[in-house]
Amino acid sequence: MTIHEITNTILEGDCIQLLDTLPENSFDMIFADPPYFLQLDRDLYRPNQTKVDSVDEAWDRFDSFEDYDNFTLRWLNGCRRAMKDDATIWVIGSYHNIFRVGKIMQDIGFWILNDVIWVKANPMPNFNGVRFTNAHETMIWAKKSRGQKRYTFNYQAMKMLNGEKQMRSDWELPICSGSERERNGGGKAHPTQKPESLLRRAILASTNPGDIILDPFFGTGTTGAAAKKLGRNWVGLERNAEYIATARSRIDSISGALPDRELYHTPSRRDFPRVTLGNLIEAGYLHEGDLLCGGGGKASAKVCADGSLIADGFRGSIHRAGAHVQSARQCNGWVFWNYSDGGELRPLDELREKYVREIIPADSEKQGEGSV
Repeated sequence: MTIHEITNTILEGDCIQLLDTLPENSFDMIFADPPYFLQLDRDLYRPNQTKVDSVDEAWDRFDSFEDYDNFTLRWLNGCRRAMKDDATIWVIGSYHNIFRVGKIMQDIGFWILNDVIWVKANPMPNFNGVRFTNAHETMIWAKKSRGQKRYTFNYQAMKMLNGEKQMRSDWELPICSGSERERNGGGKAHPTQKPESLLRRAILASTNPGDIILDPFFGTGTTGAAAKKLGRNWVGLERNAEYIATARSRIDSISGALPDRELYHTPSRRDFPRVTLGNLIEAGYLHEGDLLCGGGGKASAKVCADGSLIADGFRGSIHRAGAHVQSARQCNGWVFWNYSDGGELRPLDELREKYVREIIPADSEKQGEGSV
């Protein structure tokens, strides 16, 4: 089979067998929500003696840790084979399994980038009162190999999603409940359905519009639903016919992403043209002799005609001068330095953005004049 033949479809069957049939080096991201091997040996009841709807499905039962580890090794090897060389993988789990999964991932060559903690805003309490409430799950985010030079991380999108502050590795999101929960005959269609908000964030962080995402434990299709809404493609593997029917109905009811691609992609700094301090001087936004301030007013530097700065007896680029005054190894000078706008200090980066908006489009028009 080719990747185009299976894109945006659910393949029915055992994931380990299906993974061996997928085309190699074909997927931009994998999201895996494998069985947790919860090892439940009795029913759980609330204080009012009502039974908790816990996980008792056959797919979560294994004979031993060795059996579970062998299963994990096989599906992870299949995923690694299907990943592109610049792809990443997300694996979610609880304390029951995530440490075993992480060890196996490292053993076969994956390189862990982050462990992201999903902090449940509304976790199920510990009814017996004998342990802490399990209020989080762990997601491992990894690249295919240690030597992998390129992978997608949409830093700017995550920062924007987090109120223009750098996104942390603890994500507080509610569990799947209410109208989002897929139902089958009044009960839960799937006992461990993940909230769509969790998938949206992972997908926005590590893919671009048009990318193809593989979910080897598709369940009721949360990965496919989130991918479709965000303009990404998907492939799901699932062996349970009832889950497949629910997932297909759910995804078919989604109208999908709008045709305007830029709605689903946050530009990064790499997407902008390169701008230097010298460009700002040539455009008249700054002048030699202007004073820049940094570090909350603790540092200052003079602008030179060639676009360098003189700060505390040191002369160099905005980045090197910023690092010097802080005795730091490196510095983002666009963020560190501020210029005066009518007496108000403004980030130097705002002038760079102004240059991109006002000067570069005009230069492009001039270059177009007289062209054949």
